[in-house]
Amino acid sequence: MRGLAGRFIRSRSGSFAPILVLAMIPLITAIGFSVDYTRAVQTKSDEQAALDAAILSITTMDTASTKAQRQVAMQASYAANGGQGTATLNAFDVSANGTATAQAMASFPMPTVFMQIARIPTVAIGVSSAVNKTPALVEATFKVTGVSGYWNKTMTLNGKMFGAAQDKPLMTIDYVYGGGTDPKGYGTTTVSKIDSLGVATVVQTQVCKVGKKAPTGVTLNTDQYGTTYYCVDTMSPGNTAGASIDVSQMAGLNLQMYVKPGNPQNLSSNDAATSNRLYSGAGYSTAAQKALDPSKYLPVEVASNTIVDIFRLVPCGETSDQAWEDGGNPVPAPVSNADFFYNVTGKCDFNKRPNNTRLTQ
Repeated sequence: MRGLAGRFIRSRSGSFAPILVLAMIPLITAIGFSVDYTRAVQTKSDEQAALDAAILSITTMDTASTKAQRQVAMQASYAANGGQGTATLNAFDVSANGTATAQAMASFPMPTVFMQIARIPTVAIGVSSAVNKTPALVEATFKVTGVSGYWNKTMTLNGKMFGAAQDKPLMTIDYVYGGGTDPKGYGTTTVSKIDSLGVATVVQTQVCKVGKKAPTGVTLNTDQYGTTYYCVDTMSPGNTAGASIDVSQMAGLNLQMYVKPGNPQNLSSNDAATSNRLYSGAGYSTAAQKALDPSKYLPVEVASNTIVDIFRLVPCGETSDQAWEDGGNPVPAPVSNADFFYNVTGKCDFNKRPNNTRLTQ
């Protein structure tokens, strides 16, 4: 049978073999085109993924980076992610409020295999990508509004710099009980900023005392036990708003509370077992806005078993009232049971952190 087929094909007396060969050329070409087309579709998908990764990577570069520097970094990232050809950064703009937008494209002349029969040596592969990055927290200003209790305690704001292995303290708020027999207990609170060398600078001191008469210009308060007391604040020059902490170089932030006689002693925003002792309120722009509906801005207890993102806890351009329950009362509990009250105001701008970045194309 095999010999018969061979003789049929070699036969010169018939015309079927040439016709068969001619008929197979379009079939082979179609199959070849299909193979090259499938390769082109997969290549385009790979190029798109590489370009998306590349444009996202340049949004984490230092804020002083030029477009040319971002172009070089984007091309390197594009190649590292399997991209072929050239990636071009068309635009990278940062608006006045810190919102960043970027657009890029990539092109690659994919060599063909079968399409070369039809004199098509390459297929142009083109992809584009765009991102939008909303402003992120670059500065947080803390101001104590009232601390009480018989237990001494310290709240610390810790930050981890980009590329660093460990956190470092950026601010501490220390409370020392002043003694006395009133049910709530009042004392002295000291807010200090800590620089990169670990040197602490006092920004705010608040002294709260029990008494029926407050110094001139100081408000006399009454707590839930009927005790009258007042607090005198002393702000360091140039820091009337509170302790302004630069967090623009921080990849991560967390708040911790250490209560020496507490149970637990250590509370932390990034510890799911103790973060629910932290309370945070909605942001407001002015005291007048808050006064229109005070209950709307009351601090709310963090949900149990939650890791808190401090960057999202501090509102951009607004103030949030926050508090800690130091361990003397079980939680959940109303914020009125807390012993450590302060407010924090956020300033947002363009930042290296990848947070709040999304692909728009």
